[in-house]
Amino acid sequence: MRTMTATEVARNFASVLDRAEHGETIVITRGGRRLATLAPTPAGNGAAIKEFLAAQSLDEDFADDVAAARESVTDEMGATWHDD
Repeated sequence: MRTMTATEVARNFASVLDRAEHGETIVITRGGRRLATLAPTPAGNGAAIKEFLAAQSLDEDFADDVAAARESVTDEMGATWHDD
């Protein structure tokens, strides 16, 4: 893990992103205080989450609540919710 000031990060942003892309975590400080952490994003396309959700059973009360919420939602122009 590397620590850099906000100024260093701003001046070297492209190389900081390259470091994160290659697995490094960067702690960003300002005035000696930790401000943020920049870290690589886990790889994946969401297939594991989709598989997990598909394996779960839906609570019927929750399903009814979602259906009721969808029926009541309209955008600023009055269009209703559609799944397409």
